[in-house]
Amino acid sequence: MTLEHRMSRGDLLEALVLCQYFQDKKLDFTGKKVLELGSGTGIVGILAALLGGQVTITDVPDALKQIQYNVDANIPDAYKHRSKVRALHWGTDQDNFPSDYDFILGSDIVYSPSLFPGLIETLVHCCNENTTIYLSTNMPARMGTESFHKELITRQFDSELVHTTGIICIYKVTKKRAR
Repeated sequence: MTLEHRMSRGDLLEALVLCQYFQDKKLDFTGKKVLELGSGTGIVGILAALLGGQVTITDVPDALKQIQYNVDANIPDAYKHRSKVRALHWGTDQDNFPSDYDFILGSDIVYSPSLFPGLIETLVHCCNENTTIYLSTNMPARMGTESFHKELITRQFDSELVHTTGIICIYKVTKKRAR
């Protein structure tokens, strides 16, 4: 895979661990509607598209050119229709996105407590009771990640630690069902 990136090596690690998890678990994204948040290089969304998903790869506007380059370099022309690259500011313009994704993916997106409210607002809007969210996080390196996963997100979502590789943790998150 050819990737142009401006991230640190550690930031890419969370994405690679999440991709490996999908490969190991043989996740099938065929025909599924997938949203990748804070995509960075876009590697997770690219893999989801290659595994059959209809993927929207998102990040801040400054990152979109790099992500589009990576999509063009790594997804064969016959499969490019499965992916689109769009800007998304958490907590601001999530209303421009649907609320019916089958999967929402994020690697190294839980890194700043100031962004947590917008991230949670975006997750609440973009998912429904059938959506599965996978978040890959470097637990000790990021301020507030433990609080996010154990306290904040659990107010509106069920969250389960499903995999650990070294200091990288993968959480499977689903919206709490109405009682």
